[in-house]
Amino acid sequence: MSFQAPPTLLQLAVQSLLRDEALAISALEELPMELFPPLFKAAFMNGRSNILRAMVQTWPFPCLPLGGLMKMKAPYLEILRTILDGIDTLLDQKIHPRGYKLQVLDLRTLHKDFWNVWAGESCSPEVKCKKKTQKRDPGIVAKQSLKVVIDLCLKPSALDECLSYIFLWVEGRKGVLHLACKRLKISTVAIQTIVNVLEMLDLDCVEEVGVCCAWKLSTLAMFAPYLGRMKNLRKFLLSHICVSTSISPEEEEWLVSQFTSQFLNLHCLQLLSMDSVSFLNGKMDQVLSCLEGPLKTLSITDSELSEPDLKSLSQCRGIRQLKHLNLSGVALTDISPEHLRVLLERVSATLKTLDLENCMIVDSQLSAFLPALSSCSQLTTFNYLRNPISVAVLEHLLCHTARLSCLSLEMYSTPWEIYGAQGAAHYKRLEQLREELSKSMMPLEHPKTVWFSIIPCPPCGNQAI
Repeated sequence: MSFQAPPTLLQLAVQSLLRDEALAISALEELPMELFPPLFKAAFMNGRSNILRAMVQTWPFPCLPLGGLMKMKAPYLEILRTILDGIDTLLDQKIHPRGYKLQVLDLRTLHKDFWNVWAGESCSPEVKCKKKTQKRDPGIVAKQSLKVVIDLCLKPSALDECLSYIFLWVEGRKGVLHLACKRLKISTVAIQTIVNVLEMLDLDCVEEVGVCCAWKLSTLAMFAPYLGRMKNLRKFLLSHICVSTSISPEEEEWLVSQFTSQFLNLHCLQLLSMDSVSFLNGKMDQVLSCLEGPLKTLSITDSELSEPDLKSLSQCRGIRQLKHLNLSGVALTDISPEHLRVLLERVSATLKTLDLENCMIVDSQLSAFLPALSSCSQLTTFNYLRNPISVAVLEHLLCHTARLSCLSLEMYSTPWEIYGAQGAAHYKRLEQLREELSKSMMPLEHPKTVWFSIIPCPPCGNQAI
């Protein structure tokens, strides 16, 4: 037999207010702050429009995290309209009551705990005391602007109804509202749509941007001026930028400079990721010379780089505090290992993860930069998958990495000499190799995972892990 816990006094109070809408609205000015979140949530879930409209006008907190509720109830367009209508009424007032607190309407799908758990500064005795004092002396406060915070994903399809309504609402309230987007993801090539949205945003508030679709270089150049205005940008991810064969070298140079010059304004940039970006080959000096602030993460993947490019990378001012470096899919076979050695030496004091998967590095190159790798004292993860390596060099490599006390994960491909003529693994030889490598790892005083993939040699076809 199961027993259901009786409702708490707080729950009983909320239920009572929902039953008497007129009482709930008239009591809002005197309602304890603790009741606002559960009453608002209950009104939201039950579609009590009049209570919601009144509550946003007396909301006792600086932020209304509405996005944390919006995904809990669908469809929610009508409720959104109700809430924004309540805010409209508030914004139309020339003066606000002194108890007015709302400064931010947060429409991101975050802060769900706010609605389920009551804790934090808002509930402290000092705040309660302050609110009581304000009630004794109602007064007025000057009219303030309201910040609307969203995360955006621009797709080829049309904007959903709620987002379209929010844009129209903000557009009609210029000067009173400003639209702040922390995270912006772009998955469409429709540049005019992108520009229209960017013109509405407070670009100073953008912290993360991801361009995840196939853009032409000319499209990137059109986007570039907006990128340069994102003064607080911390993360920028760019992928699949192609260069048309019809443009001249001079035009390509100009378009690239339109983009790279914007990095001079991005003093807060900490993560830069460029995947399958075709204009990088021969242009890394132009890209990196504009990077002033110290990067924490640099990822250049599945792109072609020349020897001067890698040299420019090793000399870049912005990598002096690099923690994460990813060069996977960048073929380094014909590039001198000296530049990679210099690069690793420069970041040896801070580097934590190094990804060199499928760089086609040969034994002689690895041996050349191995001492620099051994000096990366903070390294925790090393990915060397899909690079040709012999048993002898692998054993030599493991002897060096064994000295790195922070290194907890290493990933390698099984040496090619373990495979037969048809690419089939010789399991007896694999077992022998495993035992030999295990013995070499025995003296380690710290836990470590060394992970191997089983792949056929290049002429034999597909990879099997």
